[in-house]
Amino acid sequence: MISKGCEQCAKGGKMVMFVYGYCDQRDCFYCPLGENRKNVTDVYANERLVETDDDVLEEAHRMNALGTSITGGEPQEALDRTCHYLSLLKDEFGEDHHTHLYTGITGGRENMRRLAEAGLDEIRFHPPLEQWGDLHGTEWEDILYIAREEGLTPAFEIPGIRPEPEFLDFLDEGAADFCNVNEFEMSDGNYRRMQEEGFELKDDHMSAVDGSREEILDVMGDHEQVYFCTSVFKDAAQHRRRLKRMARQIRREFDDVTDDGTLVYGKTRADPTRFEALGVPAEFYTVKSNHVEVAWWLLEEMIEEGDLDDGEIVEQYPTYDGQVVERTPLV
Repeated sequence: MISKGCEQCAKGGKMVMFVYGYCDQRDCFYCPLGENRKNVTDVYANERLVETDDDVLEEAHRMNALGTSITGGEPQEALDRTCHYLSLLKDEFGEDHHTHLYTGITGGRENMRRLAEAGLDEIRFHPPLEQWGDLHGTEWEDILYIAREEGLTPAFEIPGIRPEPEFLDFLDEGAADFCNVNEFEMSDGNYRRMQEEGFELKDDHMSAVDGSREEILDVMGDHEQVYFCTSVFKDAAQHRRRLKRMARQIRREFDDVTDDGTLVYGKTRADPTRFEALGVPAEFYTVKSNHVEVAWWLLEEMIEEGDLDDGEIVEQYPTYDGQVVERTPLV
């Protein structure tokens, strides 16, 4: 089973809002946050550092977002901020803008009510690893029913550390709507501690942990309300589709969008009047303060024919910071 939030994520349609980098409940050895996100109060919309509400809305429009996922750190530890952004997005895009939130604490009824009133649709709980298997009869069982009573869709989202049948019990009992299991991964933020705990990467894989998949699928994979999200799918599909969605939204007439979701164009420091003198249609180039950006194939042709001396082909991400992936000189 795949939830509505996951459907949108699979299409690359979910904006990711990082609202708070602190998480005081526990220090998980598998926490994937990098140093630039851990224990900070900064807010990010996708890769964009947020300074104003307009930054959030502009980023959502840049990718024609279908919805937003709220993450951290711990979003419930910055509840006023979290609710503010939920309301902001719902007011701008309407009720169809689907929102889900990841949390590692229960929060209680008042939090569930406030989140629902602010516009949250789906809440995904990640109980502490040390409590797995003993969640019944605790606040973790209670919060599932409380969240539903307050109008939220309750679910679990857990790292694929080990199979845990108790999560299947919660599904069968109707307490939770679904359980997402993310393939266990190493990142720059947790690599050292993961190795200290005895985990190793799969052979020929950049992030997936060895042995994190097969046993979980054997125990939990046949349940129709369980979805196993692979490392490859997250990296190669979700992220790439979000980039492609953004690239198609912001591309200029002469930008090429690659299969990886990057933008490709030509760049030259030639005199802009050369383009007008050569009769280049205005939609094929843009004059910047100290250079001209132009269709890459046209720039290549103009240099080959001797109309211009040099330039380069630029490939960059369609993100707000416009990180350049590659530059190819043309002479």
